[in-house]
Amino acid sequence: MRTVWFMTGNAGKVREAKHALQPLGFDVVQLQVEGVEISEPQADDLVDVARSKIEQAIPHLPSPHDALLVEDAGLFVDSLDGFPGVYSAYALKTIGFNGLLNLLNDSTQRNGAFHAVAALWLDGEVHVSRGICNGEIAMQASGNDGFGFDPVFVPHPIRIDGIEYSTDGKTFADVDLTEKEMFSHRRKALDGLIQILNESKPASSS
Repeated sequence: MRTVWFMTGNAGKVREAKHALQPLGFDVVQLQVEGVEISEPQADDLVDVARSKIEQAIPHLPSPHDALLVEDAGLFVDSLDGFPGVYSAYALKTIGFNGLLNLLNDSTQRNGAFHAVAALWLDGEVHVSRGICNGEIAMQASGNDGFGFDPVFVPHPIRIDGIEYSTDGKTFADVDLTEKEMFSHRRKALDGLIQILNESKPASSS
C-alpha cells in the first residue's frame, strides 16, 4: 500500500480522503509540518492555491518516494458575488457560519456552491482535479457532523443512473459521511484524481 501524505490540519478532510482512497490501495496519512508556516497565497483560483501549497510542502515529505495530497475548497454564494470563495477558511475563522447567515439575513436568494480542488504530487508530477456541489444556504445552522460551513449548506438533489437523490433539506452536517459523499465536492475532486491516475497508467503489453 502506497503512502499518501495529506497536508491539512483538518481531521475531517483526512477522514473523507481515507474513505475514498484506501479501498484503492492508498494509505492516507495526515501531514502536519511543525515549525514551518505554509503560506496561503492571495489568489483568485483554488488551483493556484493548491499548487502553491504543494510546492511549499514537497521539501517536508518524510520520504521522496511517497505521494503528497493537498486540497483546497471554498463556499461561493451567488448573492454575495462569490464570497467567501477562496477566502472561506479566513471567513470561517473570523465571522463563522453564523456570520455568513447574518450577511444573508432573510434573503430568498440563497443559492451557492462548494468548490474543491484536489492536487496530488506523485512521481514528480502534479495532478489536479476539481469538484463542485451546488446547493443553497440554510436559514439556520443544523447538524453536528461535518466541518467548516457544512452546518449551513444544503445540497441540491442529484440524479445518478436515472434515480434522484436528496438530503430532504438536511445540511451536510446533518447526514453521515456515506450520504454526504454522494453529493460532496471533495469526493468529486478525489474521484477526478483517481480517473486521471487510471488514464495515465501505461498500457500493459499483450
